[in-house]
Order: sequence, then C-alpha cells, then structure tokens
Amino acid sequence: MSPAPQRWFYVYLLKSKRDSLIYIGCTSNLHKRLEEHREEKVYSTKKMLPIELIYFEAYSSKKAAFERERRLKHYGSALRHLKLRIGGAG
Repeated sequence: MSPAPQRWFYVYLLKSKRDSLIYIGCTSNLHKRLEEHREEKVYSTKKMLPIELIYFEAYSSKKAAFERERRLKHYGSALRHLKLRIGGAG
C-alpha cells in the first residue's frame, strides 16, 4: 500500500497589471484559485484585473501556510523583505 500523496498549501502574491497593487492569498489548489481570480469570482481582486502571479511558496502544513499569509498581511516588514528578495515586485 503506497502512502497518500503529499498535499501542499500555497501562499501566493498577485500583482495588478493596471495599478501595481499586491494581493496576498493562501490556498490548497493554486491553479484553481488563480482561475477563480481571473474569472472575477474573487471579490477582493475583481477591481485589480488583469492580474499576474508574481510569487508563491509551498508548505506541507496548512497551519504554516496560513501563518505565513497572516505575517505577510499584518507585518509590513515581512512583505517588504519578500519584495526585496523577489526584486521589488510592487
């Protein structure tokens, strides 16, 4: 019997191509969630369209992923350091 496949959780950053706003999100299905954003099914990003995925991180723990999302959203220094690391995306 083989073990169950690893389930990953993703923290991701989207950038509006229109006004360079950054959106931070967390999901267990990155591909599906990006489609939802692009199809205007996510209220928070409807007015940001068009958007592009500029960064993501994968976590094996849901708790760790949501904690990282929270830190990026609530602590400016965490997002500032990440932007520097990925080339000032915003």
